[in-house]
Amino acid sequence: MLLTDFSFLIDSVIILLFALLIDFIFGEVPDRAHPTVWMGKVISFLKPRIRDVNPVDEKLNGALLALFVMALFAVPAYVILLWTRQLLGWLPYIIVAAVLLKMTFAVKCMSEYTIPIAKAIEKGDVDKAKGLLHYIVRRDPETLNTRHVISAAVESIAESTTDGVTSPFFYFALFGVPGAFAYRVVNTLDSMVGYKDEAHVNIGWFSANLDTVANYVPTRLTALLMVVASMFVQEDWRESYRIMKRDRRNMSSVNAGWTISAMAGALSTQLEKPGIYKVGDGDGLSPTHIRRALRIMNITVVLFSAVVIVPVLFVKTFVLSWLWF
Repeated sequence: MLLTDFSFLIDSVIILLFALLIDFIFGEVPDRAHPTVWMGKVISFLKPRIRDVNPVDEKLNGALLALFVMALFAVPAYVILLWTRQLLGWLPYIIVAAVLLKMTFAVKCMSEYTIPIAKAIEKGDVDKAKGLLHYIVRRDPETLNTRHVISAAVESIAESTTDGVTSPFFYFALFGVPGAFAYRVVNTLDSMVGYKDEAHVNIGWFSANLDTVANYVPTRLTALLMVVASMFVQEDWRESYRIMKRDRRNMSSVNAGWTISAMAGALSTQLEKPGIYKVGDGDGLSPTHIRRALRIMNITVVLFSAVVIVPVLFVKTFVLSWLWF
């Protein structure tokens, strides 16, 4: 009876661990098969078709866009897993679920994108480093000096810890693989339409606010665990906590400031988007900071899985057992 009661928890933990192993070994799915790429294609196709001269109608269309694309990817994921479990059995279900979950998060790819930046700067090839930067940030690299390039890479690592990993994990724990897919749609929508310029202020209003709400809890938990992670890798965890408390509101985003400021404090440096925000204290920034940030990110992911995801799954197991029995 005990094994039956906890089979959901065991299955979910195995799926999560297997998905992490897939990421560690293989990295990212090819673009032609990556669901995030297809999400972007669907959004790009629909965006010009739902514009309206009436701001209220355009906001409504933007909300419908978000809900439609979420359903378009989350529902098939649910159906695929349901059929796999019923028709093929436990092991194929675990494998398929892990592969699908892997498509919603990215750990290894952050090192694949940022380590080449660090190596280029170490070789004195700042232009190459700037050229590589556009893969991870939207800011114009030509306006940045070497320090700002490194800062952008470190900031991206800090913010992507939530957007790219812990938030998908959080919604996997709450709603399964379809929940992770739904979150990935929300985050993709925010990156494509969640702006306040004239072209997107109405159509992206719902998506931007939904992304803010979706990341609210995971961001704060991630930042706190980033402080703990900095202690494990012998960085300055006290400074990480102090800077997080002091500077988390230094940027317009109510979420991003938490992890970026925690990272800045852990590395005892200042991170800056020129003319927009500054967090942390100190002038020193070198390519080594990118590698140190990646170590903090990796430990944070492990801690989040153990301290947040497993307990959430544990509680969910009892809730489901109560509902079923």
